[in-house]
Amino acid sequence: MTEGKIVEWLKNPGDKVERGESVLVVESDKADMDVESFQDGYLAAVLMPAGSTAPVGETIGLIVESQEEIAGIQEKHNTKTISQEEKVHNDGLQNHASSEKTNNENVKNISKTPNVSKVEKQKATVQVKTEINAALANNSSRVIASPKAKKIASQMGVDLSKLQGSGPNGRIQADDVLSAKGQPTAIPWIGEGNSSVGLNNIQPINKQISSDIGNSFGSPGETVKFNTLQKAVNSNMESSLNVPCFRVGYSIQTDKLDAFYKTVKQNGVTMTALLVKAVAKTLKNHPQVNSCFTTDGISYPETVNIAVAVAMEDGGLITPVLKNPCQTDLFELSREWKDLVKRSRLKQLEPDEYSTGTFTLSNLGMFGVDRFDAILPPGTGAILAIAASKPTVVGNENGSISVKKVMQVNLTADHRVIYGADGASFLKDLASLIENSPESLIA
Repeated sequence: MTEGKIVEWLKNPGDKVERGESVLVVESDKADMDVESFQDGYLAAVLMPAGSTAPVGETIGLIVESQEEIAGIQEKHNTKTISQEEKVHNDGLQNHASSEKTNNENVKNISKTPNVSKVEKQKATVQVKTEINAALANNSSRVIASPKAKKIASQMGVDLSKLQGSGPNGRIQADDVLSAKGQPTAIPWIGEGNSSVGLNNIQPINKQISSDIGNSFGSPGETVKFNTLQKAVNSNMESSLNVPCFRVGYSIQTDKLDAFYKTVKQNGVTMTALLVKAVAKTLKNHPQVNSCFTTDGISYPETVNIAVAVAMEDGGLITPVLKNPCQTDLFELSREWKDLVKRSRLKQLEPDEYSTGTFTLSNLGMFGVDRFDAILPPGTGAILAIAASKPTVVGNENGSISVKKVMQVNLTADHRVIYGADGASFLKDLASLIENSPESLIA
């Protein structure tokens, strides 16, 4: 990460902050991250407002130890504290703020009038304070929501003030809005069924939001700017052009895998977990395919970590990582995957949860594609593209023919560290595991 976009400030200048409390939200290329205060104090100044992009290490705000220091900091940086009256105004209570200002002036005028009694002055002051307190009471619970949640709420007509947020510090997330309307949450890139899933089988979250996977697509004649994640993906794809790759494919029969999946699906096991487990176990016997190129030579990771591509609703993709799946039972692996997908959609993944993969899976099987080649992500040695499992007429060893479920997988590998024989041997053993002993994936 070299720069980040400030999504929103959770505190206003003049607000008290505590050590460990979230002060603002920053968007990296892969996730929205809460930035916490490292000390107790007061937010004296916001130097870069929401929507700004800042390089790593840039000063974006100032925190001081005492309230007395705020004025000096703000004068130096030409900023100011947002007073309670201004907060009311900024949150849409302009009438209350205007009324307060008018009454304040009335109090001043009354104070300057020599014939006004002390009791009348006190009454006027009490009236102003009462109106200010009433205005603040109406705004006592500032709604904190992610930009995506605000956008979806606006399109679906959801009142954010009535929602309970599931994010950090009660922040309202996109899923909270969708759940409030009884809509399904994000659609994972990995298919979780025995049959192919096409676009016709996927119900859009909302017609106003998505008529397809994602809502970053523009209308005819429109130019839509790349978001931060898309820019990162573009950069990575351009980097991959410098890698000398080769591709090799294999047809795997999945009848036994499908039958085994039916027996464990009711216990929460996902097809993604099965495929990840099968690939990880095979990689244990093929460390060359789990390696990657470095300027010093071939790097062999100590563990096998499988990254799986997940499409994001507003464009781009991210690769949540299932760490060391060989040491995790199938049921726990499935729970981990569901959690990773949910948090990736909410942009809540920690960096090590999407940047530590040693091997990558990309599955387009749910769209019914017969086969495809994946682009190698930088920093890894290979990626496996998984297509749909379809009924296919196959020839048996005895010369007869039959109909089997067949899944085409294609390996894209860095030829500097992985050779054709390495890739072919890996695919042969992966096919043997899936075709003959899928039940061994349970452990």
